[in-house]
Amino acid sequence: MTNTPARFAFVKAQWHADIVDRAWDGFDEMTTDAQKDVFDVPGAFEMPLKAQQLAKTGKYDAIICAAFVVDGGIYRHDFVAAAVVDGLMRVGLDTGVPVLSVSLTPHQYQETDHHNAIYRAHFIEKGREAARAALSIIAT
Repeated sequence: MTNTPARFAFVKAQWHADIVDRAWDGFDEMTTDAQKDVFDVPGAFEMPLKAQQLAKTGKYDAIICAAFVVDGGIYRHDFVAAAVVDGLMRVGLDTGVPVLSVSLTPHQYQETDHHNAIYRAHFIEKGREAARAALSIIAT
């Protein structure tokens, strides 16, 4: 048995990066630098493919994916959110590497200072929760 620390990949979508990046902040607080690598993708839709690529390397004990999928008025955000979560689950099932989602899909988001502050704080906590979950999965 080896004493190598668990290794995590953290994938974050860059749509609303000012909010989504806070999940990385929360995750970063709970893990050591030696345990993690961070990757940016353009949006939530690109996360399952990146997660699959990372899982196939055999380098990571778990992959955490963070995104903020909001209703932009032009398309229905629910189909994007469903496709992303289904894709992430499939990656985990197909590869055996746990894939955790920190993907939030609020129904009433408005780009106001008030809402942005709420979601920034929420993503920090969700990042911490993802770290606790990833560490717990590895421990079991």
